[in-house]
Amino acid sequence: MKSVLGRWLAVVAVLTLVAAACGNSGGSTSSSAATSTTATPATTVATATTAATTVTTAASSTTEPVVEKVKKIAIATPEQGNDFGWNQQGIDSAKAAAAALGLQIEVADGLGYDDVRPILRELAGNGADLIIAHASGFNTAAPEIAEEFNVPVAIVDNPGAVKPGLVADYTTSPQGGAYLAGYLAAKMSRDNKLGIVVSGEPPSWNAQSAGFADGARAANSNVKLLYAVIGPAAYSDAAGANRVTSALIAAGADVIFGQGDGASFGMLEAIETNKAADGGKVLFIDVIGNKTSVAKPGYLLSSVLWDFTGAFERMVADIDAGTFGQSNYDLSLADGSIDLLKTDLIPADLWAEIQTLKQKIIDGQIKVEAVTDAGAVRARMSSVNAAKG
Repeated sequence: MKSVLGRWLAVVAVLTLVAAACGNSGGSTSSSAATSTTATPATTVATATTAATTVTTAASSTTEPVVEKVKKIAIATPEQGNDFGWNQQGIDSAKAAAAALGLQIEVADGLGYDDVRPILRELAGNGADLIIAHASGFNTAAPEIAEEFNVPVAIVDNPGAVKPGLVADYTTSPQGGAYLAGYLAAKMSRDNKLGIVVSGEPPSWNAQSAGFADGARAANSNVKLLYAVIGPAAYSDAAGANRVTSALIAAGADVIFGQGDGASFGMLEAIETNKAADGGKVLFIDVIGNKTSVAKPGYLLSSVLWDFTGAFERMVADIDAGTFGQSNYDLSLADGSIDLLKTDLIPADLWAEIQTLKQKIIDGQIKVEAVTDAGAVRARMSSVNAAKG
């Protein structure tokens, strides 16, 4: 059987050939590619009953968006939508929202982290009534395009940039789900050593790392937490993830909590090919998506699941109602948009215990702090290994 990393690299190789044909370099879309036929995002109709229409979106000097009723949404992501993580979950959720509401959808993925303004302009010019800028790295460009085209945009984890009617923020609050994951990991660990591997330290990753640490210590106050950062923005660095994860396993971690997007495939590779200190298996807890279909049986313990569908649907409803951006579009345990994946590796009695904890968090009996500062996260750890950016 091919390894997970091998299967992932095969996919990446195909995508790289396609990107090369489009004139890309390093996986990002250049500004000149916006006019290329192959680089132009494809528009799909989310439901067979929705007729394909052309919506002309022009720049306007008015302070309120010209959108009256949403007919088409668009989503832009930095990586390809096949990572079983942030990018794929965002795209899948946008497609689900469009299908549920009978809207057209245009997807622009694999844009990288350079200047995305040309592609965002293209999405606006193609008639998008809502642009979902699905990366914190787009938080500067997207509001500028909103102003230029007078089209509503949604940005990530930046509530300070909200402009009602034009710019809205959607914030994940995954610390509750991560708390449950930490509790689970501490209960399942045989050597009382847990590893946390991250591909960067953005607010959402930090909130999960802190929540995981607090949950683990609630289950076992003596548990050791080994924390490692692959790089400052190593979201697709599968090779680096493999190396860093292998180092934590060698240091004694027998459960790994991985936050990586595409990099998480490297974490899985390390877990499937390295033994724990006691000679047994190392277990993996993932985030955002469900990698059950690609992980070898017996290694994926759980995942902190994120579902953006409801948030995107609320955005559309608020644009139609004229209230877009008047409140944040958060994900949380309370509405099920954040949850913990149940697998056969979790004993029934422990799962029942976790469900009780989950309800206590929802009811406010257990307070899980939303920690977004990297320094505060690192202070919770037994050891820290961070690559210099």
